[in-house]
Amino acid sequence: MSEALPDTRPFVHLHIHTEYSLLDGACRIDQLMDRVKECGQSAIACTDHGVMYGCVQFYKAAKKAGIKPIIGCEVYVATRTRFDKVNKIDGNNHLILLCKNETGYKNLIKMVSAAFVEGFYSKPRIDKELLEKYHEGLICLSACLAGEVPQAILAGDYERAKAAALWYRDLFGKGNYYIELQDHGLEEDNIVLPQLIKLARETGIPMAATNDAHYLRKEDAKMQGILLCIQTGKTIQDADRMEFQTDEFYVKTTDEMYELFSMVPEACENTAKIAEQCNFDFEFGHTKIPYYKAPGGMENQAFFEKLCWEGLERRYGPNVPQANKDRLTYEIGVVKKMGYTNYYLIVWDYVNYAKSQGIPVGPGRGSGAGSIAAYSVGITDIDPIRYNLIFERFLNPERVSMPDFDVDFCYERRQEVIDYVNRKYGNDHVAQIVTFGTMAARNAIRDVGRVMAIPYQQVDAVAKQVPMELKMTLKRALEVSPELKKMYDTDPQVTELIDTALKVEGMPRHASTHAAGVVITPEPTDYYLPLATNDGLPVTQFNMTEIEELGLLKMDFLGLRTLTVIRDAELAVQKHHPGFSIQKLDYDDPDTYKMLGQGDTEGVFQLESTGMKQVLVGLQPKNLEDVIALISLYRPGPMESIPTYLRNRHEPDKISYKTPQLAHILDVTNGCIVYQEQVMQIFRELAGFSFGQADNVRRAMSKKKHAVMEAEREHFVHGCTDPGNKCPGCVANGISEKVANEIYDEMSSFASYAFNKSHAACYAYVAFQTAYLKCHYPSEFMAALLTSVLDNTDKVIEYSGECARLGIKVLPPDVNVSNGGFTADSGQIRFGLNAVKNVGRNLIENVVKERQSKPYTSLYDFCKRMHGNELNRRAVECLIKAGAFDRLGNNRHSHVEAVEGILKSIETDSRRNLDGQLDLFSVMSGETQSSTSEDDYEIRQLPEYSHQELLQQEKEVSGLYLSGHPLDAYREQTARIASHSIKALTGEDAHVKDGERVRIVCAVVKSRMMTTKSNSMMAFTSVEDLTGTMEVIVFPKVLENVRDALRENAVVVIDGRISVREDEASKLLAENIVAIENYDPARPNNGRPDPVKAAPQRLCIRVPSRQSREYAKVVNLLGIFDGDIPVLLYLTDTKQYLRAPRHLYASGHPLLLEELERLVGKGNVATK
Repeated sequence: MSEALPDTRPFVHLHIHTEYSLLDGACRIDQLMDRVKECGQSAIACTDHGVMYGCVQFYKAAKKAGIKPIIGCEVYVATRTRFDKVNKIDGNNHLILLCKNETGYKNLIKMVSAAFVEGFYSKPRIDKELLEKYHEGLICLSACLAGEVPQAILAGDYERAKAAALWYRDLFGKGNYYIELQDHGLEEDNIVLPQLIKLARETGIPMAATNDAHYLRKEDAKMQGILLCIQTGKTIQDADRMEFQTDEFYVKTTDEMYELFSMVPEACENTAKIAEQCNFDFEFGHTKIPYYKAPGGMENQAFFEKLCWEGLERRYGPNVPQANKDRLTYEIGVVKKMGYTNYYLIVWDYVNYAKSQGIPVGPGRGSGAGSIAAYSVGITDIDPIRYNLIFERFLNPERVSMPDFDVDFCYERRQEVIDYVNRKYGNDHVAQIVTFGTMAARNAIRDVGRVMAIPYQQVDAVAKQVPMELKMTLKRALEVSPELKKMYDTDPQVTELIDTALKVEGMPRHASTHAAGVVITPEPTDYYLPLATNDGLPVTQFNMTEIEELGLLKMDFLGLRTLTVIRDAELAVQKHHPGFSIQKLDYDDPDTYKMLGQGDTEGVFQLESTGMKQVLVGLQPKNLEDVIALISLYRPGPMESIPTYLRNRHEPDKISYKTPQLAHILDVTNGCIVYQEQVMQIFRELAGFSFGQADNVRRAMSKKKHAVMEAEREHFVHGCTDPGNKCPGCVANGISEKVANEIYDEMSSFASYAFNKSHAACYAYVAFQTAYLKCHYPSEFMAALLTSVLDNTDKVIEYSGECARLGIKVLPPDVNVSNGGFTADSGQIRFGLNAVKNVGRNLIENVVKERQSKPYTSLYDFCKRMHGNELNRRAVECLIKAGAFDRLGNNRHSHVEAVEGILKSIETDSRRNLDGQLDLFSVMSGETQSSTSEDDYEIRQLPEYSHQELLQQEKEVSGLYLSGHPLDAYREQTARIASHSIKALTGEDAHVKDGERVRIVCAVVKSRMMTTKSNSMMAFTSVEDLTGTMEVIVFPKVLENVRDALRENAVVVIDGRISVREDEASKLLAENIVAIENYDPARPNNGRPDPVKAAPQRLCIRVPSRQSREYAKVVNLLGIFDGDIPVLLYLTDTKQYLRAPRHLYASGHPLLLEELERLVGKGNVATK
């Protein structure tokens, strides 16, 4: 206890809801410990609703603050059994369980897991049966008003309450069950509290006083109310929102608790006694890896070594260099000593399984590629010796932390590998890992704004001022965004919005499943940690890092689309070149590097962004080392080294090294430090550090641990004589102190950016494979690429454009040639049938299967052979409109009109055959009814649809223009007129600012008309050009003038402002739309003044008062014509000027001025 506190009466809070009682608890773990100290208490419990998500984080925070953590949970107990799930009958009661020791923890996680896996019914529920089985090691409190005992009292059944309390006491044993007393000033408390005290006195069951703490301080009640509204989708004004009726649900001081329960002070004293009994500690860092059973009863160390040595010979041929053998011997020794042999074998086993099933596996990722043992057994595929990759970056004998092999699998078949692991180790030994969606800065503003019922436009304007950067926080946004700071300082509503958002920012919003993480345990998973469920599958309740800290084996099974593309392209190439294999590529192929040097990297893994293309052109890469370096440099931070890297590359004589020993370490990267591995090599070679020590310093540098860095600087320069850390230092190796310090400074400034070379090498390897395929087999590669983005029309348009640039035609689908995906067809690409709308996958499989015996000869032949295979009129019409029958004679119009007749005729025939109406004689004499003869179905010849109709139908059924594009005829004009292509406005590399004026030339795809609140029409129009698609919003005033131009497939010129939002695609707010035929470059707005040039510098508007209708309408209008012109409002009643906040700055559009004059009168609007 802290001596300074006058109150030394003991009290501990045993009923606390952290932020992991999702969107309900608001006792934030990082601030909770300060509050506990402030209250003069020395221990604290964590009892979230039905979950233990926050327990590890809570435990670590408490330990760090010198406070005793008590691990627990407020569980839901099913009213009948956990398997009964009948609406309105099966509910739940609350119960507090606290762990006394490890047995208690093991029992609690068993129950909490079963609550999700077996008992989930609106809430995760345990039942009495589980309590009977798993009560040992736990202390139980009767819980809040929702507990079984208080509920019986509220129902007026005192005897039932008493019987329940005695049942729990007998189950948990004397001294392990307490009647929980709470008083939050609710009506129910007045009924329940005296009865609970009476019950306790009658039965001799001890009492414990708690406060149902959902927030830290009394003034946080409003913030917790906002959290509840975020959870339920209500606003603060809603009458039916769920709320706590008083503001007493906070972490109270010891004094407050003793005062509240002055009639039973022993109830407060008992809490400290309970805390003394609870002594459970997590065990960190002790690894628990499942045992891998080697085949044939072989000992698994011997099996691992056998795999390694056989693999080494397979990789390096019969005459393996001695250095490689030494490295393998060393690695096997380290793996054995650190106890990771099973780990290697488990990974080898599932990678080997994937390869044996033909599931593409990536060459590796992360630091694991630095291991020659992993390369030998086939876990990784990139030679660590050739690319100078360091084993200690992966497994460091001087650092005890779990290694991590992340493996990429083909996106479509990743699940097969996870299923294999489930079968191999048992379903109950494998679980996926939880991850929490948190309320990041912008989302916190949006969520809180919605709950506070602030209009969307205003909230959006505030949220947009938060910069879109990784790890951006509101606190930092207020420092770096002057606009946001101004709004915060001048608008009281924004002040309240941001202050509240600051309180909820970073809180977990919901639990979901980590995309790749899987944990595999020696015993069943719920022996080590609690499980939840997501979509019915078990998920751990602790996150990735916590699982690693607890020493459990976490694996990453990542799905990489690129591997699927490489596999599809390889199979397509093998049809014509059976000997081709992606395993046998020449990684020094000059043609591929030449293509990269021209920046032709659309579709090439990791190298397709605009910036990357420019760097490739500047660099002219010659080998894989160049690609590895680029992938490492092209990121925020190290980007500034790119110019030096390029200059040194082209003018090698300009490279100077601070000391000659650096030359052979940095020559592969033109004299620049690029990789973490180089930092480690410098420590090792210049100052004699071991690789293990070097890796520890590298980690300290990348985490900016200044104390460690300064101590190590001394060792780097002058050496160290401590046993275990001995090293000579630079000076002893003939490097001056000044130079050594300079090198150390350069490394420290770069270390936080330095990239892991092993990871970059793996990615460069995959990038090269895609580049090689694109260079030598472009049609096969582009077909595979198009198939992989089938569900993303923008990407299909972008890659089809790339095909056109490469001179590869994308042909419409064909029922006799096309497969489900896109296919290469003698240097051209056939459209995939899967991309045609309304055609089922099963039907497509049958179409492909059926034509193998003989091709379809006519539309009638196709429908007859497919009859009964989910074939319907809509599917056939879509196939016709996409062009799938173009090569079977007859045009599309004739085919479409014939569909109904053909299908009816086939239906009649099949019925007739079933009814047995074909009599024996006619069959014997070879006379069958004429309508069953396929040639007899006469297709009436009709004139073909117009070119425009054909294009429109293709767009409708496939999302693409197949036989041409409306913009084809306007390429030259587009280049002259447009300020941007659509891709430049919406693509990954888009750099336009919100509100920037742009001009695009595009085809109108379709318009959706909407009626606004004021009963005028506005349009949401989707448009596309040759690079992508986007949505254009046409407000009512603009729509009146441009409606004629918005015809489907029309080619138009649109002027407008771009609206950039982080959570959805950018949109264009149209100010003018003209059909391209009527566009006059000299008069872009058809004689109307250019809105940009005519813009005033300041806008003054006079309104009667803040309460007037005019004021509200003006503010609404300013919200629509969003722009950069400051606005002053003059209030007639108070004779005051009001400066409008930034989000109401206006555009100088003539329409806005007209509208304002109409609203407030001509003399009340002035521009200066």
